Amino acid sequence: MFYHRISETNPKTQPTYSFQKQYISPCVGCNFYLAQHSIRINTLILQLLTNPDIKTFTMAQQYVIGLDFGTDSVRAVLVDTSNGQTLASHVHEYARWKNGDYCDAVTNRFRQHPSDHTEGMEITIKTVLKESGVDPATIKGICIDTTGSSPVPVNNKGIPLACVPEHQDNPNAMMVLWKDHTAINEAEEINQLARTWGGEDFTKFEGGIYSSEWFWAKILHIIREDPAIKTAAYTWVEHCDLMTYILIGGDIKDLKRSRCAAGHKAMWHKSWGGLPDDKFLSELDPYLVSLKENLYRDTYTSDLSAGALCHEWAVKLGLSSDVQVAVGTFDAHAGAVGAEVEENTLVRVMGTSTCDIIVAPEKVIGDNTVKGICGQVDGSVVPGMIGLEAGQSAFGDVLAWFKEVLMEPVSDGIASSAILSDELKKRLVKEMEANLLTDLTEKAASIPSSSDSPVALDWINGRRTPDANQALKGAIMGLSLGSKAPQIFRALVESICFGSRKIVERFREEGVEINTVVGIGGVAKKSPFIMQTLANVLNMPIKIAVSEQAPALGAAMYAAVAVGIYQNVTEAKTAMGNGFEKTFHPEPEMVRVYQEIYEKYCKFGNFIESVS
Repeated sequence: MFYHRISETNPKTQPTYSFQKQYISPCVGCNFYLAQHSIRINTLILQLLTNPDIKTFTMAQQYVIGLDFGTDSVRAVLVDTSNGQTLASHVHEYARWKNGDYCDAVTNRFRQHPSDHTEGMEITIKTVLKESGVDPATIKGICIDTTGSSPVPVNNKGIPLACVPEHQDNPNAMMVLWKDHTAINEAEEINQLARTWGGEDFTKFEGGIYSSEWFWAKILHIIREDPAIKTAAYTWVEHCDLMTYILIGGDIKDLKRSRCAAGHKAMWHKSWGGLPDDKFLSELDPYLVSLKENLYRDTYTSDLSAGALCHEWAVKLGLSSDVQVAVGTFDAHAGAVGAEVEENTLVRVMGTSTCDIIVAPEKVIGDNTVKGICGQVDGSVVPGMIGLEAGQSAFGDVLAWFKEVLMEPVSDGIASSAILSDELKKRLVKEMEANLLTDLTEKAASIPSSSDSPVALDWINGRRTPDANQALKGAIMGLSLGSKAPQIFRALVESICFGSRKIVERFREEGVEINTVVGIGGVAKKSPFIMQTLANVLNMPIKIAVSEQAPALGAAMYAAVAVGIYQNVTEAKTAMGNGFEKTFHPEPEMVRVYQEIYEKYCKFGNFIESVS
C-alpha cells in the first residue's frame, strides 16, 4: 500500500507541497504529515483522489481581514487563514473624537460621529492591502467587531442621522458610545419595572441589573431629550451592525443583527421569543413598541455571513464583490476568540475599561443565571457554547484620569511661561505627557506595599460588574502629608486589580469555575507592573497573548468560518491562534499583603456605596 508524505517547501510565502509515494503496511492507511503548517486535510484528499499522479500541490492562499473598532481608533489586520500570521496591520485614530467633538465629560456624555468610523474603515483596509502586497482576489472575508453597547439612530434608508444634513451636528444623532452614562435614570426605570411589573424578568440573563451603558436605556434617554431624533429615527442599530450594514448595503430591514449585541445589551433571548414583551416596553414608553417593529426578532452568530460586499465598497476598497462580510460582534468577545478562549478560561480584555469573557457548555450553565454580570448568551463568543461577560467601567481610564489631574496645572503653567518659546512649550508638554505614566510606574513599583498604604476605589466611571451601578464614584482613603504621587498611583493600580478580583469571586460564587486567566489589550501588553500586581491580587497565573490585536485576529477567525475556510470557530482558532508570550506568576509574600489590603478595599467600598 502507498501513502503520500507531504512536506512544505516554502511556509511563509506561497506554500508548495511535494508528494512522495512510499510503501507501508496495509493496516496503517493514509498518513498525512503537515510540517508546521495548518491546512485543511480534506482539500488535500480531494486533490489526491482526483489526480493520483500529482507530484506537487500549490495551496491557494486565502486571506481575511479583521476590523476592530475601539474607543479611540480602528485597527485592521490582514491575516493568512492557513496559520494566523498577520501580514499587515494598521491603526487609524478618529479625528473628531480626538478633538473632543460631541462629548461632555462633566455630564458623562460621550458620542462619536459615524464618519470617524467609515473614514477609518476605508483607510485601514486600503493600507493593509497595500502594505501586505497580496492579490486582492485572495481576500475572502471581512468581520467587524466594535465597542458596545454603542447604538446609532438611522433613517429608513439605513443612513445614520448624524450623516443627514439637518442633524449633522446634533450629539443625539451620533453613536452613543459605550461609556456614555447620560441614561442612568432610564436604566433605573428599567430595573424597577423588571422587578415589579409581574411578568418575566427580562434582565435575568444580563445579570439582573440593566445598565445605563446599554441599548434600551440609551434610546429611552435620547427620545425623551430630543423629539426631533425620536421622529427621524426609523430604527436603531448597534455599532457592529451599522458597520457591517455599510459594507453590504441592501434594505436595513433585512440586516442580520448580532446575537452578541442583542443578547448582552438589548434583553434578547430565545426563551421569550426575542426582544422584551410589548407590554413591558409600553410601560417604559409606547414609542419603544413601535420601534420594536423596526428592530428584529432573529439574531445571528458571527460565524455566519451577513452578505457580500456591496458594489460601492468593493470599488472603493479594490476588492471583489464576492467577499463575504460576517455578522458583526463586540470587541471583547472577538478578543476572547483571538486569545483562544476555552472552557474555564477567563479572558480579560484590558484597555480603557475591561471586558471579562468566559465560555461554558449549556449543560454546565443549565437554567442558572449568574447575578450581577453583563450577560450570558448562547453563541456570543463560540457558537454552541454560552458566552458570559463581565467587566470594569474603567481600568486604564483610572490611570489616565490621574495623569490628566497631574498634567493640567503643569500644562497651564508651561503655557503661561514668559521665558519659553511657543515651540519649546509644545515640545516640553508633549515630552512630559509621553513620560509621566512610565515614570510613575517605575517609582510605584519600587514602593513596598503594606496594609498602611492608601486604598482607592476603581469607580471613577461607575461600576459595571459585579452589580452594575453607574452612579458610584471613585474615592481614596488613608492619605497623609507623606502621600506622594507614586503612592497614590500605586493605590489606583491596586484598585483596578481589586475590582478584577471582585469579578472573579462573583463568577466562582455563582458556580462558574475559572482555572486560567489570559490577558489581552494594551495594558496587558505594555505594563508588566500591572500584570504582576493582578497575578498577586488574584493569586493566579496570568498568561499574555502574543497577538498585538487579539480582537481583530478573533474577527478574522470569524470571517474564516463565515466564508467556509473552516467549519467552526474551534477549528479556526486552533489553526490561526498565535499562542502566548509570557506568564506572570503570583508572588507568595505579595499575595498575603494584598489579601489584607483587599479586605480594606471591600469594607471601604461598602461604606462609600452606603452613603452614595
